[in-house]
Amino acid sequence: MRQITTLFQRKGHESMNNLTLRRLAGHVGAEIDGIDLNADMSDAAFAEILDAFHAHAVLVFRGQDLSPDRQVAFSRRFGPAIEHVLEGFRLGGHPEVFVVSNVHEDGKPKGAVYAGQYWHSDLSYMAEPAMASMLHAHQVPSAGGDTMFAAMHAAHDALSPPLGEFLAGLQAVHDYTHAYDTVLSKLPGRAPMTAAEKAKVPPVVHPVIRRHPATERSALYVNPGFTTPIQGLEEDESRALLDFLFAHATRPEFIYRHHWRPGDVVIWDNRCLMHRAVADYDMAEARHMHRTTIAGDAPLPAT
Repeated sequence: MRQITTLFQRKGHESMNNLTLRRLAGHVGAEIDGIDLNADMSDAAFAEILDAFHAHAVLVFRGQDLSPDRQVAFSRRFGPAIEHVLEGFRLGGHPEVFVVSNVHEDGKPKGAVYAGQYWHSDLSYMAEPAMASMLHAHQVPSAGGDTMFAAMHAAHDALSPPLGEFLAGLQAVHDYTHAYDTVLSKLPGRAPMTAAEKAKVPPVVHPVIRRHPATERSALYVNPGFTTPIQGLEEDESRALLDFLFAHATRPEFIYRHHWRPGDVVIWDNRCLMHRAVADYDMAEARHMHRTTIAGDAPLPAT
């Protein structure tokens, strides 16, 4: 593991060889300038980017024009690119690319129109959840359509020590069908999950607090989209505790809100974040994006 450098402590603009890094919020988010992601990248340059990713959890690259092949290739620098469970929204010829779009073609949506419009952590419903996700904006509305990120490591650190110790011994169920049944199935144009799709995502159990394998920081690992009961608690106890944690984690001071521009490439760390797409834009305006997802490992419990 590479040592995290003083990027954790630096303020304002920072020099990373020929790259410039600018922090975007107090607990999460940084913008990196001075790089064309289409160009070949040295291992040394990528190591700087990886250190910044671990330090800031969300990285923003502006003004990029990536083909699907190049986006997949850049994603693979972080780890294996994996395919989404919903086959209908995969990009033709590029199964690793999941299309998020309100654009219609021949009367049918080209991608998932209402993707992510609730707080969640990508693929937390898998035994080995996604390590990271990358979204490339091709078309964005003139106003609205932001994505919010919640710093779950900062939310953990703000808990009282007794509550943190209590949570460290708990596990919770994560279930994709929870989001599908409560939110997604009610949206227009979203077909029911097939039996084969459901079979790919049985419920799994993860620690309520997970330890980041690179930074060793602890983070809350629950989200409204996929987390259902906390094991060992009564149903009303679990519901009350989860509701508190969801409200706590989305306090304004823990949030970075990204305002999209065409050409943005944003990669985020699902091990210490949850995120939500804001559905406040004019649906008559195009919002078309390509997402790739990077494989991760089983969550490590807090120590």
